[in-house]
Amino acid sequence: MKRLYLDHNATTPLRPEARAAMIGAMDVVGNPSSVHGEGRLAKALVERARAQVAAAVGCEPVQVIFTSSATEAAALAVAQKARHGGVFGALATEHDCVRVWADHELATAGDAGFQDWMSVQGDAQVDGPVALVGVSAANSETGVLAAGGKVVGSGHVVAARGSVPYSTLCDITQVVGKMPVVYDAITPSYAILSAHKLGGPKGIGALINFTADDPEPILRGGGQEMNRRSGTENIIGIAGFGAAIDAAMRDLKDGVWDKVAELRKILENRVEVASKETILVGKDVARLPNTSCLLTPGWRGETQVMALDLAGIAVSAGSACSSGKVKASRVLLAMGYDEADAASAIRVSLGPDTTHDDVTRFVDVWSDKLNKHRLRARANT
Repeated sequence: MKRLYLDHNATTPLRPEARAAMIGAMDVVGNPSSVHGEGRLAKALVERARAQVAAAVGCEPVQVIFTSSATEAAALAVAQKARHGGVFGALATEHDCVRVWADHELATAGDAGFQDWMSVQGDAQVDGPVALVGVSAANSETGVLAAGGKVVGSGHVVAARGSVPYSTLCDITQVVGKMPVVYDAITPSYAILSAHKLGGPKGIGALINFTADDPEPILRGGGQEMNRRSGTENIIGIAGFGAAIDAAMRDLKDGVWDKVAELRKILENRVEVASKETILVGKDVARLPNTSCLLTPGWRGETQVMALDLAGIAVSAGSACSSGKVKASRVLLAMGYDEADAASAIRVSLGPDTTHDDVTRFVDVWSDKLNKHRLRARANT
């Protein structure tokens, strides 16, 4: 039977539009920094993609800085924290590419995995005021949206020492292409995203710089990307990124993700019928339209992943960067689940090509594996 891929939050299959754009870019021989005709043609591909990304995320093209990944984009943004006069604080539920840089871990609470982190401002500091805050627009493991689906902006908070400014670094990787990118009253200082989460190629991402200042580069050399990130541009990846995000926005406009949300609802309803003990993490709060985090106490996530893989179905037990590690989900621990429960969850993330038959097949196979797990557990008691 054909394999069933339900791990779109880890990476989404390459879109035909991206593949075609990349193949076309392979025949462009010029260096984008060269002034001759071949170089200008290569530069035009880069600038077209920059405009496509800007249109999708609601910024000016000049604010788009192409990087090798969202991970590099996060590093470039955090490197600017000294400009903001304080330390970098990240929510405990943040993706590792953001959280790894945190000087101060900010508390989370409840299913939302997000609370009034502003309360940490003021006197209760470790190394100084938290001036740059990392907060994802959507959590990659649970699909839970921060701030009701809006991208959290920068601003001020009233604290013990008076009005304290803060800037935000917002990971919009999982939102772009699945939902409209809607900003709070104020935009963040920085946003990061990655092409392969929306049907583009791996190895290309972007930092969106909403500040008035160009970031100090961490990669120095020839001064590419307007002196913000040196190194000859990956025009093949960039062309694929632009084409993919363009196609993703058309899908969004055409209501493709509304249909995905309906399939997710069907999946979760059938899971609830099959297993009364399974927890649908974040079910009662705003989530991405495609993401289900299924927590079944006593049934380890990696065991489920392996059993489903042998049955031809791909899901994950956490974010792709950490799903190979046999340990409890840090995100679920931060949300208040205990060690055993946090190790007993899988993530099912649907895509634009997921069908009703796919959802039915997943639940049927998952239910069968669960029943076999229950029988083994009873036999061992």
